[in-house]
This record gives sequence, C-alpha cells and structure tokens, in this order.
Amino acid sequence: MSALAVLAAVTPSPEQTVDPDLVTPGPWGFVTILVLVVAVFLLVFDMLRRVRRARYREEANEVLDAEEAAVREAAERETTERPAADADAVGRTDDEPGRSGPTSGR
Repeated sequence: MSALAVLAAVTPSPEQTVDPDLVTPGPWGFVTILVLVVAVFLLVFDMLRRVRRARYREEANEVLDAEEAAVREAAERETTERPAADADAVGRTDDEPGRSGPTSGR
C-alpha cells in the first residue's frame, strides 16, 4: 500500500498552459457562425419556394390534363353519335309516318 501512497503523492496537479482568452472563438468565430446560419436560412427558404412551385405546377398540369380528357371524351362521344344519326337519316324515307320531311305534309 505504500506504493499507492507514493503514486498519489507524486501525481502533479494539472496547471493551465493555454490562456483561456486565446481559445475562445472571438469575433471572427461569431461572424463565421452568423454567415453559416444566414446561408442555411436562405437555402431552406429557396428550397421551400421551389418545392411549392413544383407542387403548384403539378396541380395545374392535372387540371389541364383533366380538361383535355373531357374535351377528347366529348369529341369521341360526338363522333360516335354522329355516324349513328347519319345512318338513321340515310335509312329513313320521307314517307314514314311521324317523321317530318319535305313531303310529309307538315
């Protein structure tokens, strides 16, 4: 146990070798951190603006696609109804009762 007492007595107390004022970040450290915070804020703001713009474009494209699909569907309905109406007109004679024509007397 005497060796432990010797080691405890020999252990020096730590002393400061560096001046604490020289270790602090100082004004340049503050300016650097401030610039980094402002840069990150601007990047996040720009990213949110771009994401919002992309979302609005997507919604606008969906609306335009729906309008185009409705126009195409209406045109397809019109083309399928028109030949049936034309076929009905071709097969009809003016002598048929209930139908008006130039010789039906109406």
